[in-house]
Amino acid sequence: MEELRYIQARNLDKFIEDYLLPDTPFRLQVKKAINTICSFLKERCFQYASHPVRVPKVVKGGSSGKGTALKGRSDADLVVFLSNLTSFQDQLEHRKVFIEEIRKQLEACKREEKFDVKFEVRSPLENPRVLSFTLIAPDLDEQVDFDILPAFDALGQVTKGYRPHPQIYVQLISECSQGGEFSTCFTELQRAFLKQRPAKLKSLIRLVKHWYQECKKQLNKSLPPQYALELLTVYAWERGSNKPDFNTAQGFRTVLELVLDYKQLCIYWTKYYDFENPIIGEYLNRQLQKRRPVILDPADPTGNLGEHPERWQRLAEEALVWLSYPCFKNWDGSPVGSWNVPPERNSLIWTFQDHAHSSRHITLDTEATAQAEEGWTCTIL
Repeated sequence: MEELRYIQARNLDKFIEDYLLPDTPFRLQVKKAINTICSFLKERCFQYASHPVRVPKVVKGGSSGKGTALKGRSDADLVVFLSNLTSFQDQLEHRKVFIEEIRKQLEACKREEKFDVKFEVRSPLENPRVLSFTLIAPDLDEQVDFDILPAFDALGQVTKGYRPHPQIYVQLISECSQGGEFSTCFTELQRAFLKQRPAKLKSLIRLVKHWYQECKKQLNKSLPPQYALELLTVYAWERGSNKPDFNTAQGFRTVLELVLDYKQLCIYWTKYYDFENPIIGEYLNRQLQKRRPVILDPADPTGNLGEHPERWQRLAEEALVWLSYPCFKNWDGSPVGSWNVPPERNSLIWTFQDHAHSSRHITLDTEATAQAEEGWTCTIL
């Protein structure tokens, strides 16, 4: 693969097509691996459990689910929704039991030589939130890495145009002590938020993710979550272009300039939640008053992806260096222009009466993005 930093701005689209877009054989391999594990979760995993366990659905999350996977990165996130988990706290307290059962049954399949798995520990053993393993199967040309995450089915059936009842977020706020702890419950909304975006925007997201991975490899230090960069790219496009066709180099430069301006970032969406409910509105107001950067997960208001400014500082230093590279220069050597995108989302002051009947003033987003939603879900009846 050619190095991104040496690619001319006019050749970025070709770079994405040649090196970042997954090809059909690769996609089919990952799909086959996912079907193998999905069948295992449906048909075998919990049939020997001491108590009846029902799996209403298994949802593909992560980059594969959102349609922004990079070529050659054979990984898949599967969120397993369990009817036995009836609240967010249930998920927190009992997910370890289900993870242990899934691991036990995977090991049994390995002994029976149905397929081979290699386990990897990525979360605390005392209360793991994810089971990570590599699947090796005779009918697969390459290994596929999996993260399996048990979750409480807070949303129920998610259909096209779905918007959660505010009470779901009220319950989340009351039970969540650590921001983003239950983001897996909202995987379908995170996926829908990105899934049906224009193809070129998803290509720009791939380019930004590739840049992020290059920075991570160079620095070998903690950086902001990759999901934060995906959301920053969506925001840059919404405010700077909002068209299916655009100049890739300009979009790329705009994202890096927003990273440079991280101390001013305050970004959120009102697609799935807003300020109308007093409890949610007051909570959002507190979130938006936190130290910058603030980037709220559009599906989970407790998830602030802008935390840890020191990580953003590292990424900003890299962005400053990269802006001098050929990928941000025109054919005549002049710098590529960028979109005019403010680091803070436009807002107005909105007033509501709280439970004590005192007037509260909070910011309300003046724009909401309506997108058609469709995605992959393995529903188990």
